[in-house]
Amino acid sequence: MGIWLIAAVMLADPQADLPKGRLVVIGGGETPTTVVNRTLELSGGKSSKIAVLPAANPEYGPSSVATWKRNGVNNVVLVNPQQSVAAVKTIREADLIWLPGGLQGVFMNNIRGSDIAETIRTRYRDGAIVGGTSAGAAVMGKTMIGGPSDLNSLKAGTAPYLQNGLGLWPEAIVDQHFLQKGRFNRLALAVIDYPDLLGVGIDEETAVIVRGRNFEVIGDNNVTIIDGRKASREKLNKGEPAAARNLKIHVLRSGMTFQFDE
Repeated sequence: MGIWLIAAVMLADPQADLPKGRLVVIGGGETPTTVVNRTLELSGGKSSKIAVLPAANPEYGPSSVATWKRNGVNNVVLVNPQQSVAAVKTIREADLIWLPGGLQGVFMNNIRGSDIAETIRTRYRDGAIVGGTSAGAAVMGKTMIGGPSDLNSLKAGTAPYLQNGLGLWPEAIVDQHFLQKGRFNRLALAVIDYPDLLGVGIDEETAVIVRGRNFEVIGDNNVTIIDGRKASREKLNKGEPAAARNLKIHVLRSGMTFQFDE
């Protein structure tokens, strides 16, 4: 009887085993006031504890700290990824873990060999908010995309991957500065190469708020979804023109939502 009861509860609440936290995934550029305010609302307001982790580019750390302090938060700590013991302690105590921009490959290299990544994942599962902009957005996925892309063609197997990301949003491949930097090509190739993952291209001044298997769009511009989960791919050899049928494209704006299981 107990087993049936547990199964019934799980069926009634499909989000039950999903992380308790939220992701705020921003496409870069200036972070709009609406996104800042929503992030603070989710993380507990001006009394929240914020850990700023500028592992993608340490130069962006002080300006990020200053931004949160200008918005009324006093407890903001700049985390040095090279001091991993102190970094882990700060992250464990944070309500909001903030990941500024830079280079996503540099981010992952700078935390390699430490407990920082697992600590972020644990805090997210337990209810913390993890926000990131630009490179800080790209590292949210399990598979990251980065580097220059050929804007004149779609060639199979040529999407510029770097390495695994943090894996906070394992269903998605995130691309930032999406329309502003002409990144449709590389995200489309990523989806064709990894059709089980959803391509999420986020424009500047725009964010998605992820809760479990759903997300909503806020900000000033668009989010482009490339969905290849039901697509059929042609046999692909690296360097040849890519081909796939029935890729689905969604273009969303602020106030719209997306559910992964639809």
